[in-house]
Amino acid sequence: MMRLNRVLTWLGSRERVVLCAVFALLGSIWIFAELADEVTDGETHELDRSVLLLMRAPNDVSDPIGPGWVEEMGRDITALGGNVVLTLLTVMVMGYLALCQRQRLALVVLVASLGSLGANTLLKQSFERDRPDLVPHGSQVYTASFPSGHSMVSAATYLTLGALLARAEKRRRLKAYYLLVAIIITLLVGISRVYLGVHWPTDVLAGWTAGAGWALGCWLLTGWLQRRGQVEPEVSNPVGLDEIPSDGRK
Repeated sequence: MMRLNRVLTWLGSRERVVLCAVFALLGSIWIFAELADEVTDGETHELDRSVLLLMRAPNDVSDPIGPGWVEEMGRDITALGGNVVLTLLTVMVMGYLALCQRQRLALVVLVASLGSLGANTLLKQSFERDRPDLVPHGSQVYTASFPSGHSMVSAATYLTLGALLARAEKRRRLKAYYLLVAIIITLLVGISRVYLGVHWPTDVLAGWTAGAGWALGCWLLTGWLQRRGQVEPEVSNPVGLDEIPSDGRK
């Protein structure tokens, strides 16, 4: 009964935020389902083809738009969504949280990252969509196309890490900074996959949707675990400002 009271108290104090997150989670599931249905029926082919060709030189589809350094930059950005980079980042963030004595929150980060990777693998095996064949691939690929693994796993990982790091930070400007950086990196990784010709645009859109939904689910789960005392509570600013006064007065 005491645990139920804690959960109800949390819902009552943050009902708007929780309801918005729940509706956003349900919305992401609905959008993904609609995209999957359209892709399966082949109704997105013309749109995918048009957007993909927009990122190619008009007289040579094998040449991505922009000078050579832009293509190299695209490969660098797409690496931010690779398994090696995401694994290293997850381990480093877990180390940071452990040093801050938030070991259980670090465990949530581990579960979130591994879970998104597993979910993406299952989805790819379910749909088995072929990779784009209109243009040469600018990066090595080994799996099916839908949904984009780089887009989904990077969205799930970066958005989850951004949200959890924001919980561990008391200054509002840094909370916003964590979330903004996570969103920007997620968007750039997805765009780079289309630019390099290894994914259809709808693959990336589906990956973003599924990854964002996963991150929202992890955020809601973390809040629920906090109410049960299983995860360290969120840090809040006691003075309600971005910074504590420089003279140390509360």
